[in-house]
Amino acid sequence: MPFAWPHLTFAVLLAAATVAAPLPADAAQQSSRIPAWLQKHVGTAEGQIAPIVLHRARALYERKRRQGKVRNACYFAKDATRPSTTRSGKPGRRFYVICEQRKFFRAVSSGYGNGRKLRRANFANGRQCAKNFSNAEGSKLTAGGSYVTAESRTSFKGYYRQSGKRKAFHRTFLLFDGEGETANARERAIGGHPAVFLKWQCRFKNPKSPHADKEGFVPYGKLVNYTGGRSNGCTTWSPAESREILSLVEGNPTTLYIYPEGRDIDAVANAVRKRKSLTNAGLYWNASCLKSIGAPKFWPKRKLQPIINEWRRSLPKQPPLELPICK
Repeated sequence: MPFAWPHLTFAVLLAAATVAAPLPADAAQQSSRIPAWLQKHVGTAEGQIAPIVLHRARALYERKRRQGKVRNACYFAKDATRPSTTRSGKPGRRFYVICEQRKFFRAVSSGYGNGRKLRRANFANGRQCAKNFSNAEGSKLTAGGSYVTAESRTSFKGYYRQSGKRKAFHRTFLLFDGEGETANARERAIGGHPAVFLKWQCRFKNPKSPHADKEGFVPYGKLVNYTGGRSNGCTTWSPAESREILSLVEGNPTTLYIYPEGRDIDAVANAVRKRKSLTNAGLYWNASCLKSIGAPKFWPKRKLQPIINEWRRSLPKQPPLELPICK
C-alpha cells in the first residue's frame, strides 16, 4: 500500500518535505517531548515503533539538523529486532517514515542481513528473526547505528519477461553514510533498495541494446521479489514503497537510525544469560523474536573480519561466469 497522507497526495507530502521548519530555540528541551499525534504510534505492537527506537531516531535527526547536514522534514528509523512476517503471514513492518511537521507516520516492511555460515563461525540468520549482527565487511549482516542517506545509483541488471515481452530491469541503490560503528557503510556497500533481484538464467543476442557486451549478448532471468525477507545487509523495501522512499530523499538527504547497536545486543545477551527481565533492566528486544533466537549476538569487525578474510583466501579460483545461450 503506498503512502497515503489523509487529504493529501504523496506529491504534496514530498513537496512539504523539501525543507524542514527551523528548530526552535529550546530544541534540546523539546526533543524529549513526543507530540500527542505521534505518541499513539509508539509501542511494541505491529505497526508501532518502540520507544527507544523513536527516541534515538529523533535525537539523531535533530542533531544532524542542528549541524546543517540535513534539511529534509522527514526522517527514517528501523527496528531489526522485529519478525519478517506477522501472524497473518503478511510482511512485518519494521521500517518507519516520520514527518513530524505534517503529522505523518508510516510503518513498512524491510529486510535484514542474512549472514553466512563459515567453518570457523556460523553467523547466519533465519528467515523470521535476526540473531546475528555485525559491521564487518563481507558479513552480509545488519549493523545498527546512525546513518545519513547519500546519493543514489541506478544500474542495469538484465532482462526479464513481462506480459509476453522482454523488459530491461534497472535497480536504484541509495547509499548510506554512517558514523561510529557504521562508518564503513560505503566500504560494505550498505544502503537501501527495492527487495527485487534478477536471477540470471541465460543470455541472448541483442546487439542493439545499450547494455550488450562486446559480443552483443545481454543477460536474461527471472525477477524475484523478496519483500520483507533477508538481504546482504542492506535495507530493502517493496518496489512500490521504494519508489516513494527514494523520491523523498532524492537530492534531499535525511537521517536513518537502525536499532539495535552493538551495545544494545551485548546488553540484551548479558541479561538473557543472567535471566534478568529486559523491562526491569531498561532494555528492549522484540519479544517474539527473542523467544525464537534465545539471545542475540554482535560480531564486532575486529573479531569477524579476520575470519571472513581467511575464508575468502581459501576459496578456489573460479573461471569467469558464462551464462548459457537462451533457447
